[in-house]
Amino acid sequence: MTVKELRLVVTADDYEEAVAFYRDVLGLPERASYSSENGRVVILEVERATLEIADRGQAEFIDEVEVGRRVAGKYRVALEVDDSNATTRKLADAGATVIAEPTRTPWNSLNARLETPGGIQLTLFTELDLK
Repeated sequence: MTVKELRLVVTADDYEEAVAFYRDVLGLPERASYSSENGRVVILEVERATLEIADRGQAEFIDEVEVGRRVAGKYRVALEVDDSNATTRKLADAGATVIAEPTRTPWNSLNARLETPGGIQLTLFTELDLK
């Protein structure tokens, strides 16, 4: 068996706001969208997806490093961006709540934590080794 794609499916209470945030503000390209009498869905592209599985101790450590306390639930979305500072400001201006400003981590990335419209906790990270 080969897994060919990872999709994170988000059910948004405010569909228009969520689409505008991820597609228009964050700039995720639209691959497809579908609508019917039953509802609407849009599929947005990212360059690469990974599935990161952490035990409770590591999840607590990540929260401590990025935020200073345990704040994430069972799921958190992490997006690698070119500039964590600029992207954090852009997303905050578009309605995201900044939980923690960009912080240099022990693994040498610049990470910020936000809550998006719709309540998804989001880590923005920029790898500093590559800069």
